[in-house]
Order: sequence, then structure tokens, then C-alpha cells
Amino acid sequence: MSELTALTLAGALEGLHARRFSSAELTKAHLAAIEAARPLNAFVVETREKAMAMAGEADARLAAGDAGPLTGAPIGIKDLFCTQGVASTAGSRILAGFTPTYESTVTANLWRDGAVMLGKLNMDEFAMGSSNETSAHGPVINPWRSPASNKALSPGGSSGGSAAAVAADLVLAATATDTGGSIRQPASLTGTVGMKPTYGRCSRWGIVAFASSLDQAGPLAKTVEDAAILLRSMSGHDARDSTSLPAEVPDFPAFVGKSVRGLRVGVPKEYRVEGMPAEIEALWARGVEWLKDAGCEIVEVSLPHTRYALPAYYIIAPAEASSNLARYDGMRYGLRIEAPTLREVYEETRAAGFGEEVRRRVLIGTYVLSAGYYDAYYLKALKVRRRIADDFDQVFQSVDALLTPTAPSAAFGLGERSADPIAMYLNDIFTVTVNLAGLPAISVPGALDASGLPLGLQVIGRALDEGTVFSLAAALEKAAAFRAKPDRWWTV
Repeated sequence: MSELTALTLAGALEGLHARRFSSAELTKAHLAAIEAARPLNAFVVETREKAMAMAGEADARLAAGDAGPLTGAPIGIKDLFCTQGVASTAGSRILAGFTPTYESTVTANLWRDGAVMLGKLNMDEFAMGSSNETSAHGPVINPWRSPASNKALSPGGSSGGSAAAVAADLVLAATATDTGGSIRQPASLTGTVGMKPTYGRCSRWGIVAFASSLDQAGPLAKTVEDAAILLRSMSGHDARDSTSLPAEVPDFPAFVGKSVRGLRVGVPKEYRVEGMPAEIEALWARGVEWLKDAGCEIVEVSLPHTRYALPAYYIIAPAEASSNLARYDGMRYGLRIEAPTLREVYEETRAAGFGEEVRRRVLIGTYVLSAGYYDAYYLKALKVRRRIADDFDQVFQSVDALLTPTAPSAAFGLGERSADPIAMYLNDIFTVTVNLAGLPAISVPGALDASGLPLGLQVIGRALDEGTVFSLAAALEKAAAFRAKPDRWWTV
């Protein structure tokens, strides 16, 4: 492994400014690591020539003293973000061959600030999945393996490629998206840091839509500081996105290392679910002690409607997906299956282009929006969503943040849960509430389980209070002192 690929984003930026190495050298090291790690299937497109060209421009900016906040830093982009001139498929056959003529706002912000694009990262199809097994490009393999087994493990989803690339040191950091936990759950399963910001903090313009009222972009990174650095560049108001918040972007890295003494942190009793592994319960208890030692006051709180979050989410998200994915009809871009009639073109194209999980969710969404069921399912789910948001509003009157586990298990084997959609959906049990309420939350690696696999802790904050979330996450990161890395079995 190159010493350059082992750097954090913050360390790489410091080294670039100190002229200890160039962006070209840093980028070459990461491209070599990507080539060696192809068994992980983390990348769907490698933009080698583009990366080296961008690195050359970055070195020129550094030499001229015109560097931006990310100048020279090689990163990966989830395949859900439209990138001008680079294929963007959302992990689906139906977008095969689609090359956008425009750049998403988030990626445009990153290039403005000097980041270097290494390529597009694999993901569950249209971000629908918790294991990265629904991708048309094949599953991503988690860099982590149990010392007792060579079983291929899931990196989580839908941002599995982003999480695997960060964990394996293929990128300094990566963009991701979170609709029901798709940043935080993969972070937990790969020993990385995943930040889902407040809904509207990052523009959704140019991000392929899954569920528009839930989708939010965010960073996957090696450290809390790195996540704060990347989110600062990703964020900002965008008039092209009607849900983008006209809020000033704070200096997120300034909150990392800030004292958390005196903060009140809630521990929701509803997150103690039946069948939760004892190791996760123990890590949660350690997290409470770590925050107490940092000067926080711990308060048990109640979020009474938590039990209804998963059922509400799996009505609302498919309903929005059904509407959003109606545009993929074989007429304008992507896959087109020729057939005798227009209706048959639609039917054949969508049947061939969408994978099983996407078809399942589109059918569920269409059903709950249909006449006779709209009130019984969709409107009722919206009312539950409001109650869940109200629970958080009530709790945040007395506490500054919440501490919970991130995921109900460590990484699981590929194929173990794919035959049971309900078992797969339960991976999101601790994360979907945050999306339904539009709040910021972060996953921080806290420990290894008995099988040697990472487990994460989640900090949930008030809307637009990512600063407190970063401060508490940094305190947990410091106390946990998580330094474990996966063995590099893929290069043998």
C-alpha cells in the first residue's frame, strides 16, 4: 500500500500545501490502488485521463497560490450524481449509455474547490437497497473479512461502492446519498465515517431521484474531520432545487475538536430492539460512557412513534419512486427495447431495464397511490411521518443531540438476506427516522465485534445543527480510538 493512499483527506491537503508531494503523485497512487482493488467492484467507471488532467490543473493552482479548499484531493463520486461527459447509470440497466451533458450541483461545487475525480462508484440500483446487491454492475465486496472466514461480505447500501472505496484507501473520500440510511449504514459496516446532513443542506439538482422528499447527499470519509471538510464544499443553496435551504454554510471543520462539555445527549429507549446483538448494546453503553467522560449529560428520552417508522418509510419511499421512475420509458435516453406498439415499448423497456428490487418498489408505490388505497396507505404514512418529526421536535426541547447504534448488525454475507426483503429492510431500523424528519446524523466507527468486523455509533442532531453533530462525533472518535483497517486480501 502506498503511504499516499493511507493519508486522510486533511493530511493529504496539508501535504499538498506543504509541497511534500504533488496532486499528480497523489492521484497516480490512488489510480494504482483502484487498479489493484478491482476484485472489490467498487468502481463502475475509472476516469484515469480526466483524473490526471485535473491533478495537473490542481498542481498549477497550488503553484500559483490559487488553491481552493480541496485542490488536488482525489475523490470518488457515487454513480447517482450526474457528471458531465462521464457515464451516470444510477446502477441500472435502464440508464446504460447515458452520459450527461451537465454537472450536478454537488459535484460542480467539488470541482470548483479543486477536487480531482477518480471515477464513478458502484451502488444499489437507483439507491434502492441495503447491501449493494441490486446493482446492474454486480455487487460490491466489503474490504473487511472476518479472520475466521473468507466469506464475501456486503459493504451495506446503497452507497456500498463509496464506503468500500474509502475503507480500502482507494479514494481520500467519496460522495454518497442517504434516503433511509444509505450513507450511515454502509459507514457502520465498513468502519468509515458517514454524514447525512439536514434535508436541503446539499442540492439535489443533478442527482438521479429515488424519493425526492427523503434523498440527501453527504460525504463518506475516513475521519470525522474529513467528512466535515467534504461537506463544507458539497453544501450550499441552489436556486435550481426548490427544496434547497437558503442557509449559510458553516465552517464545519471548525466544530471538530470543539468541547462538548455541558451538552445534553438523549438515549432513546425505543432503539433497544428485540434481538439486537449484545455487542451492539455494549458498544452503545460504551458510547454513553465516552460522552459522559467528555462532560456530556446523558438523558433517557422517548420517541414513541419509532416503531412505525419502517412501515411508513416503505410506503412513502416507493410511492415517490413510482412517480420519479415513470420517466424511464425508452423514449428519450437510456435503454430502449423495440416492440410493435408504444405500450409494448414501455413494458419491454421497463421490464428489461429495472431490476427485481426496483420493480418491487415501483409496484408497491403504484399500489399505495392508486384509487381506493391512497387514503388507507399513503396519506396515513404521511400522518405517521408528521408524528415522528413531532417526536424529535419534542425531544430536542430538552436535549442537544441523540446517541443510538447505527445498524442492527455488523457486515453480513452477500446473498444471506437478499431472498427476504423484510430482513433486508430491517437494516434501516435505526436510520429511517432521521430521513423522515429531515435531520442531520452521522455514523462513527466505535469497535470491532467478536468476528473482527466494524460496528458504528450514530449521533442525531437538530435540523441545521451539523456543528453539534460533528463535535459529538469527534469526541466519540477520539474516545473510541478506532484504528483498525481491513487486511488487503484483494491484492494477493
